[in-house]
Amino acid sequence: MADLYIKNGLNEHSEPIELLIKNGKIERVGEELADVVAEKTIDLEKKSFITAGWIDDHTHCYEKLDLYSDDPDEAGYKTGVTTVIDAGSTGANNIGDFYDVTRDKKTNVYAMINVSSNGITTKNELEDMSQINLSDVQTAVDNYPGFIVGIKARMSHSVVINNGINPLVEAKYIQMKLKKQLPLMVHVGSNPPELAEVIAVMERGDILTHCFNGKKNGILDENDDVRDFVQDGYEHGIIFDVGHGTESFSFHTAEVAKDYKLSPETLSTDISHSNREDGPVYDMSTCIEKLLVIGYRLSEVIPMITTRPAKNFNLNSKGRLEEGYDADITIFDIKKGRKELTDSNGDVRTTDTLVLPKYSVVNGNVYTIGGI
Repeated sequence: MADLYIKNGLNEHSEPIELLIKNGKIERVGEELADVVAEKTIDLEKKSFITAGWIDDHTHCYEKLDLYSDDPDEAGYKTGVTTVIDAGSTGANNIGDFYDVTRDKKTNVYAMINVSSNGITTKNELEDMSQINLSDVQTAVDNYPGFIVGIKARMSHSVVINNGINPLVEAKYIQMKLKKQLPLMVHVGSNPPELAEVIAVMERGDILTHCFNGKKNGILDENDDVRDFVQDGYEHGIIFDVGHGTESFSFHTAEVAKDYKLSPETLSTDISHSNREDGPVYDMSTCIEKLLVIGYRLSEVIPMITTRPAKNFNLNSKGRLEEGYDADITIFDIKKGRKELTDSNGDVRTTDTLVLPKYSVVNGNVYTIGGI
């Protein structure tokens, strides 16, 4: 007997889909399953959508930090996100504690390790170059091999102070020398260092987060065109991630980029308790609505929060509704309604398409969202 049968659902293409779950894994998938025996059934009556569990690949959810902290469950399963990846809140000195305090969370929690040993205990964690140490990072990766899934370097002037591009050069050296190959996510913001310098150091498979920020050091030039070196980096395989955050998503920048056919590979929130509670982020579904309102289709957005982050961070049993994959599933409605959406610059778009999560299924466990 199976544990859970989800019937009469729709996938992101509005096609029929049903799932059978047993022992935390997807046992069967099809348009209509026959001969089903399950302890529990959820009948969606062909009104709700089923996708692989949403993956937010840029969060800040180490609760003990003063800066950029949150409860992984508040940003996770309670909002339809079944997996969160913390983006460098902790370094070698505190990532072990982060691991320990997340073991009893219902949401799947992973981490990128900050190249600074102290992580984001201060905003300028890359001012002291002595805190960037290959040996310390290697020891942490050895100690937490299933938890650490990437490396993070924040390349804003307020973080590196007078070190320019040097912390990123060191991060690339660490990435190259680690015994286990890990993806590198690079935060971009105020200059120096210049965005051109940052992209010049990055390689295929590296992740540029905050790609649609509206800052002067962003992807658009003074004529509102995508800079040539940005387009070159995109075409040569640098992964563009939204990383919305408090200051890093502009409707205008995203719309211009879309016109240039420069679309993000992944959609992430850069969520912390402040921008979750007070905006402009709020949650993943709000970020989905923002891409929909500027013209992306649901079928284009869903891979940005399922298959692609799973691939980029080697989460090999997640991100797909296929037999044998982890039973991480998001069930949501799309309804008509009026809502104002605000970007990081205070610009507003009004949408009539609401994304409303109903259930999170994490490792086969069903959680109802919002008292439904």
